[in-house]
Amino acid sequence: MEDRNRIRGFLRDEQLVKYASILLYIILSSCQIFFNKWVLSSKEINFPYPLGLTLLHMTFSSVLCFLLTKVFKVMKIEEGMTLDIYVTSVIPIGAMFAMTLWLGNTAYLYLTVAFSQMLKAIMPVAVFILGVCVGLEIMSCKMLLIMSVISFGVLVASYGELNINWIGVVYQMGGIVSEALRLILMEILVKRKGIKLNPVSLMYYMSPCSAICLFIPWIFLESSKMETWNFHVLVLSLNSLCTFALNLSVFLVISQTSALTIRIAGVFKDWVVVLVSALLFAETKLTVINLFGYAIAIAGVAAYNNHKPKNGESTTLVSRSPKNSNKEPSGPW
Repeated sequence: MEDRNRIRGFLRDEQLVKYASILLYIILSSCQIFFNKWVLSSKEINFPYPLGLTLLHMTFSSVLCFLLTKVFKVMKIEEGMTLDIYVTSVIPIGAMFAMTLWLGNTAYLYLTVAFSQMLKAIMPVAVFILGVCVGLEIMSCKMLLIMSVISFGVLVASYGELNINWIGVVYQMGGIVSEALRLILMEILVKRKGIKLNPVSLMYYMSPCSAICLFIPWIFLESSKMETWNFHVLVLSLNSLCTFALNLSVFLVISQTSALTIRIAGVFKDWVVVLVSALLFAETKLTVINLFGYAIAIAGVAAYNNHKPKNGESTTLVSRSPKNSNKEPSGPW
């Protein structure tokens, strides 16, 4: 009887950890979106340099990972990384990750937070199309219908946008394509090379590569403009720390749950961001057509999330904890 109570208590604690990690991800993700928008667009901070901000995030992450693993040694880097794997896999993934963050942050200079989130609903379409092109996905009538519903919803939401800026749309779509490419590359890496890394190991290897990929265009596009800018050290350090914590929380959710869970949590988070942004930012003016189109797109995303696991979960570099080691690691962050 006592052993049974211990097991129940252990399972209850395990469930609490899962729910807490999901809640942490939703809170951090939502706050980071608003934080980035404020840093890039507010008159108080006046830091309209998305490339510089993203470079700062990746540099901060690289330094912090190095300190945690090599100096203080509070976390361990998993073995198995070779020069061939790093050059052929990690560098392309890091480059796509850098491109995703750069273009996504740039879009905030032109679009409202709410509309940016609405456009992101098209992500499954981009991932599916690229997956079909490289042989990871199979075209079917059901998937074609789901993709059509998502696309139609995003088009309706875009039609309902009062102050649409097509430059911002191009940046956001570029970020979506980059993210889709990153997810495809990660899936290829795991399925064909069997690489599994814990969250800190993944950030340890990928952050420096992303920082270098961002540094090169930063020299030509933003470095000269930032020479006269007053550096708000505290604000940008806090922003970078929040980004690092968000990345860890995403990896934590994936390792504790599944790809489906992170996608469902992401859908809920997007709705929270869309609605809250209407309260926080005066520039955000939601229309009935906006919300109707976004609801259609989200319904399509929900159908995709329900259909995807039946055909095999998408994979990631994040390794699971021992209790789930019999399951295939899965899920985009």
